[in-house]
Amino acid sequence: MKTLSIAIGLLAALPLAGCISFGATPPDTLMKLEATTQVPVGQVQNSATAKSIVIGVPVTPQSLATQRVPVATSATSVAYVKDAQWTEPPSRLFARVVSDTVSARTGRVVLSPVQAVAEANDDLEGELRTFGLDAATREAVVTFDGALQRAGQPATEKRRFEARVPVAAIDAASAGPALNQAANQVASEVADWIGR
Repeated sequence: MKTLSIAIGLLAALPLAGCISFGATPPDTLMKLEATTQVPVGQVQNSATAKSIVIGVPVTPQSLATQRVPVATSATSVAYVKDAQWTEPPSRLFARVVSDTVSARTGRVVLSPVQAVAEANDDLEGELRTFGLDAATREAVVTFDGALQRAGQPATEKRRFEARVPVAAIDAASAGPALNQAANQVASEVADWIGR
C-alpha cells in the first residue's frame, strides 16, 4: 500500500516537471547580423576565373565567447545588456558578414578551408577584439584585427579596423541595429583592404 501511494505521488508530480526551468529565460527575440552588401541570388562564382579567399572565424576574448552583448562600463569592467542575445556567437555572425561583403565588393570567391585545399588562395584570419556597447561614449563598437596572407607572398599583412555607431540607449533595442551597422562598416573596409 505504501508503494502504491509513493507511485501515485510521483505520477502526480510528473506534469510539474515541464514547468520547472533550471536555465535563464531566453529573450523574446534573438538578434542576428545581416550584410548590407551581398552577391545577388543566382549569380555564379568560379574560382577558375576569379581570385579566391578563405575567411576564418575570428578568435575572441572570453567576454565575446558568449551570445550575450557586452557593455564596457569602465576600462576594466564589463556588464551585459539585459534581454539582448545573438542567435549564435558574434564571431561566426561577423565572419559571415565579412564573407558576404568581400564576395560582393571584390568579386572574389569565398571558400571554406575544406574547399580551398587544392586552390591557391588568400587567407584572412584575425581577432574580433570588441563587439559590444561602450557605456561612457554611448556607442556600438566593433574592433577587428585582421591578418591577411596573400597567395604566393611570404609576409603576412596586419591591420586594425574599428567602427563606432552612436546608440540612443544601452539596451537590446539599440544594440542590434547599431552593431549591425558597425559590423558592416568594418566588413566594407576589410573588403577594400583585400582588394580584387
